[in-house]
Amino acid sequence: MNEKKNKIRADGGEKMKKQQAILFDLDGTLLNTLDDLTSSVNVTLQAHGFPLRRKEEIRKFLGNGSEFLMRSALPEGTKEAVFAACLAEYQAYYKAHMADKTAPYEGILPLLKRLKESGLRLGVVSNKFDTAVKGLCERYFPGCIDAAAGEREAEGIRRKPAPDMVFTAAERLGVKREDCLYIGDSEVDLQTAKNAGMDCISVCWGFRDAEFLKQAGATQLVHTPKELEKLLLGESDNLEHKNKR
Repeated sequence: MNEKKNKIRADGGEKMKKQQAILFDLDGTLLNTLDDLTSSVNVTLQAHGFPLRRKEEIRKFLGNGSEFLMRSALPEGTKEAVFAACLAEYQAYYKAHMADKTAPYEGILPLLKRLKESGLRLGVVSNKFDTAVKGLCERYFPGCIDAAAGEREAEGIRRKPAPDMVFTAAERLGVKREDCLYIGDSEVDLQTAKNAGMDCISVCWGFRDAEFLKQAGATQLVHTPKELEKLLLGESDNLEHKNKR
């Protein structure tokens, strides 16, 4: 892999350090999972007689894992035993229905294939429970993802924005932490990259818009997978003008 394709322009024209691996968030970055997540939450809420949630409400709850999502969706003051039951039911239903409407964002699969062909190592790091992360990656991105890591706090691996999962993925990829670049769609991803000491590119097609991401501290934004592809493969000199949209 030549040096040009290993370096990435940062906002303002500076170059990010050489990368050997790309770590992606999953929901809102590679996959549009919003419909299946919303359905799974609402099936659970309905079973317990609780008010249903709108899709836009669910969107705002995403990024911090299943427990945060379910706790946010339940009425304030819900008893802990009820929460625990709802979480288990939600996870079971979602595991059975996580591919009903979920699909990669347009252009994602060609992006991943081109990155793999360039010699980059690719990983996925998500706060979604681990079995779902691995199942979705195998289903939608066969042969593209070299390491997939989901929530495993029971094993002492803290979820994002703690850097534990990112470090675990880098280790699985056989790449030093400083040789990884992180890509995500939320404020959680920005903080994760910061905590891990990694550069971050924020995507604007997911669960947070460009203005929100800028306010959260994003300095490098991309608006389409094709734009991201050109940036990662050294085919775009500077995206500063697009970051001012």
